[in-house]
Amino acid sequence: MTQTTQPDDDIAALAKGGRTNVFGFVLRLIARLPFLFIAGQLYGATALGRFAYAIIVIEFAAQLATLGLKRGLAQQLRASDQPESHVVWDAMLAALIASAFASIVLIFFPQAMFPNSERHGADFLLPLVIFGIAGADVALAALAYKHNIAATVRARAIVEPWTISIAAGALYFYSDRDGLIMAYVVSVIAGLIASLWPLLRTYGLPHGWKPHPDRTWQVARQNVPLAAADAIEWGSRRLDVAILGWFVSPYWVGVYYVAQQVASLPQRLKTSFDPILAPVLTDRLAKKDYAAVAKQVRQVGFWIIAAQMGIALALGLTGPALMGLVGTAFAGGALALGFLLFAEVVAATAAVSEAALVYVARKRNLLISFVMILIQIAVSVGVLYAFEFLDVPVDDQQAYQAAAAAGALAVALGIASILKARLLEHILGESVLGWRWSLLEGAAAAILVGIGVRFLFPEWAQLAFGTFLILIAFGAMIWWRGFTAEDRVLFRFRKDEEPTLPDVSMT
Repeated sequence: MTQTTQPDDDIAALAKGGRTNVFGFVLRLIARLPFLFIAGQLYGATALGRFAYAIIVIEFAAQLATLGLKRGLAQQLRASDQPESHVVWDAMLAALIASAFASIVLIFFPQAMFPNSERHGADFLLPLVIFGIAGADVALAALAYKHNIAATVRARAIVEPWTISIAAGALYFYSDRDGLIMAYVVSVIAGLIASLWPLLRTYGLPHGWKPHPDRTWQVARQNVPLAAADAIEWGSRRLDVAILGWFVSPYWVGVYYVAQQVASLPQRLKTSFDPILAPVLTDRLAKKDYAAVAKQVRQVGFWIIAAQMGIALALGLTGPALMGLVGTAFAGGALALGFLLFAEVVAATAAVSEAALVYVARKRNLLISFVMILIQIAVSVGVLYAFEFLDVPVDDQQAYQAAAAAGALAVALGIASILKARLLEHILGESVLGWRWSLLEGAAAAILVGIGVRFLFPEWAQLAFGTFLILIAFGAMIWWRGFTAEDRVLFRFRKDEEPTLPDVSMT
């Protein structure tokens, strides 16, 4: 192939890593639906809403306790002259110490997890799972540095979701009140085991390693901007539920949570590229090859936008049927689902730009993320409060409030995408936008097919066949009108066309 048509090794490496984790996305989709069905049918919207709020607080605390090491560990392993296993266990110790602080705070202030419902039983011990979440995140980040993406797929896409689905069904017969939370604890423990086992096989035991408080503090201090950016990005996808919980009943929090869980599936496509994008970007940034960095960001950005838009259209156009599958009580969340899916599409540019910004402009990236959160809070609270003055039945009002919370998230994420892309373009001196006009052509084809599906198919057929027809229409148009030779490398599986990754362990 000529130089003009042959994709470079970095793009092919990103494609290879993305393929592995996109397969994990499909597994997550398959595994997530049984849990939502079990939770909706057996436990109901109110119990699910109570569970959702508690888990959001727990996972936010765990996100802080990870200290940004999900993305920062690769850079530390690359730069340190210590044995790799020692660097990993320094990071693990730092995360566990942070987890201890977070757990203590929530144990003594359990009302943070259950603001709109009574506390009972062993609810106050739930924060102990923070250790498991943070420990697994650090372990998987260390394995990603060795290009072991399959470990993340196994832990996050197979072990955790299937464990919580099976446990939720079984524990319902033990306690229809506490079964969801107990199933969550079991899934976290299973995920931790699935993460630590390959870690020990890859890095071995840290022979000669001793805890060093100064090194541990250094790890934590260096990652404060990255940890804050991670927490803000994560929190932006959960803050809507937290704010909504103060305005609506647990019932509608539960409905919104189901919509959010479905909408979060396209977001996983961005994280599918994180483990492989981080080492490739750090390698090119170390060489100051800014043109290559911009090219990688544009390429991955287009892949993610295209995939998220296709999935958003397929799920959004069949939204009422999809939400009704969880339970008839959840069908009212279809409008909120549509806004949430749109939010993920507009967020793609910010998410991919941030993958480079966390290495070249941490503080400015953090500032933009902080501004985004403030915008989301202001818009959400303002709109939700305004609905209090509408003369409509309470259920209708709260259904509109749920959709408004999702709309406020889309506005905030859209502004963040513009600001972060412009900042990265200024630093690199190259365009980083992954948008192509062929995406609109694909969307038009998908919408036409979707309208036909909604009018011609019953709900069960919309889910069984309609979603695939919509995806096929969108994908065919994008393949025909928008894909270049470098885009098509994402779908190559021949072994002789898969180059090795850049050696990021060398300076």
